[in-house]
Amino acid sequence: MTRVPIHTTDDAPEASKPPLERQSARIGKTLNIFGAMAHSPTVIGLYDTVESYLAEHTSLEPPVREAVHLTIANVNECAYCQAAYTGAARKHGYSQDQTLQIRRGQVDGDDRLTALLALTRELASNKGEVADATWQAALDAGWSEPELLDAFAEVVRTVLTNWFNHLVHTEQDLPEAPPLD
Repeated sequence: MTRVPIHTTDDAPEASKPPLERQSARIGKTLNIFGAMAHSPTVIGLYDTVESYLAEHTSLEPPVREAVHLTIANVNECAYCQAAYTGAARKHGYSQDQTLQIRRGQVDGDDRLTALLALTRELASNKGEVADATWQAALDAGWSEPELLDAFAEVVRTVLTNWFNHLVHTEQDLPEAPPLD
C-alpha cells in the first residue's frame, strides 16, 4: 500500500499541478509515481525540473536515456521503474529481448551501448565510483566525456525515481517487467 495519497491533476496541491500536468501530458496519463510525488510540491517540482532539463539538453539520444534508466532501475531493484522503463524502452525501439539484455547489462551486438551501461551500472552500484578501466572502456567504445557526464546525470535522475518508489511503496499501475531468468 502506498504511504502517501496519489493525486490527480484535479486534486493535487496547487503548487504541484503545473509539474504534474506536464509529466502526465508527457506520458499520456497520470502515473501513480507522479500522483504520489505531487503530494509534495518540492518532490514533483524537482523531478519535473530535472526530467525537463535533461530531455532538452542531454547529448544522449532518447533510446540511450531509456537504456540507462532501465539499467539503473535494475541495479536498484525498483520493480515499478523496471516496468515503466521497459515500456519506455519498447516505445524507443528496443525489443522485449533487448530490454532484458539491458537489465542484465549486456546488449548483444551493441558493444558501444554495453560499455556505457557497464559504466552506469558500476556508477550506481558503487555510490559514484567508477574504475579507470571502465571509464576508459566507455571512451574507447566511442562515448565522449560530455556524454559520460550526461549519463551520470541520467543515473542521478533515475535514482530519484527508484528511491522515491522504495520510500513510498508506489502502487504498481503498469504492466510488470518480465522476469530475468
